[in-house]
This record gives sequence, structure tokens and C-alpha cells, in this order.
Amino acid sequence: MELLRVENLTKIYGKNGIQVRALDGVSFSVQKGEFIAIIGPSGSGKSTLLHILGGVDTPTGGKVFMNGCDVYAQDDEQLAIFRRRQVGLVYQFYNLIPVLNVVENITLPVLMDGREVDQSRLDELLTTLDLKGRENHLPNELSGGQQQRVSIGRALINAPAVVLADEPTGNLDSKNSHEIVELLKLSNKKYHQTLIVITHDENIALQADRIIALEDGRICRDEVIRR
Repeated sequence: MELLRVENLTKIYGKNGIQVRALDGVSFSVQKGEFIAIIGPSGSGKSTLLHILGGVDTPTGGKVFMNGCDVYAQDDEQLAIFRRRQVGLVYQFYNLIPVLNVVENITLPVLMDGREVDQSRLDELLTTLDLKGRENHLPNELSGGQQQRVSIGRALINAPAVVLADEPTGNLDSKNSHEIVELLKLSNKKYHQTLIVITHDENIALQADRIIALEDGRICRDEVIRR
């Protein structure tokens, strides 16, 4: 079942004759539960694409459909709700709130949405992410790997339609990188979570169901690795 569709997506930065075309007519679709790796050199448009998929940045042209809904046809309030409920974002540098503890950081998207936390889901995530016993720790009391686990928990707490991860292992050593990739794969299999990961790591890319390669803002390869 199709979850996400991108049609002729373009993004142009700059004005007054100095323009950078970060995305240039990108089109593809994503099936529910698919694990996709997006690769490409620096400046190829990977992060721009991810931010547009997540409702964080707006396209210059083209359309993004999530579950059949035209994302950028929504008003600002609807777009904010879309970001909170439909998208889970995992960043390279965690982006945790330093004054909030583990549980508060994980449940922040739910609380910002004015809803009650599903305690059973929270407990399951804390167990799966090996964060039991650290519920009250602040980010500066955690290792880099543990902080990234918290950011994954925050991305998953709302059971979003898609999890978007931007170089999620780029700030970690090899052991923690392996563990984070295994956790993302577990979320893909256990929760049937659709997963789109930007990575420079070929080993991570080869674990995906499909690889999309970008170059100069265009798709130069779209290859199914496994079905």
C-alpha cells in the first residue's frame, strides 16, 4: 500500500540571480512499512528532501502526498499537526531538550499535541530502547548512544506514519552505530514502521529494502535491494 508519494519536487534557494537548485524534479513513492536508504555526496539534496518530507521545509514546486493527503495544501495549523502526528524525526545531534529528562523528552510530541501519554507504549519503548532505570536522567547524564535512543523513542511515541532519520549514526562510534541501526530496523519490523534514512554509511544503506541515490538534486539511482 502506498504511504508516501513525491511528484516533481523542486527546491531553489537564493535570489537576485544567485540561485542553488537543491532539488530538481524529484519523484518517487514509498510503500507502507518500507525501509529506504537515501545516499549521495554532500550537497546532493538529501537533507533538503528529508526536511520537505517531514514538513520542516517547504518546496519551491511539486507535491508531497502522505496517505493521499496533499501535505503542502494544508494551512499552518494543519501542517503543525501533520508534523507532530505523522512524522518522527531523528537527527544526527539528537536535538534533545537539556532541561527535560528521558521520559519528558520522549513524550514531548504527545504533550505538545495536548493528548495523554499511552503509558503502555511508553513502557514498551523504554524497555525496547534499553532505557529502563534512566527515566529521570537528563541528556547530559547520558552517553551519545543513549541520547540517540531517547531521540528514537521521541520519534516513535506517536506511532507516526513515517520515521525520517538524518545521519542517525553520524555522531556515534561503531558499536553504538550498530546498535542504533538495529533499533531502527527493529522499529521497522516490530512496529511495521516506514523508515527513510539518510546515510553516508554503505553498510547501513545495504541493510535497507531499497536505496535511492541523489546527485545534484536529482535521483540517479533507485534500486530495490530486497523485497
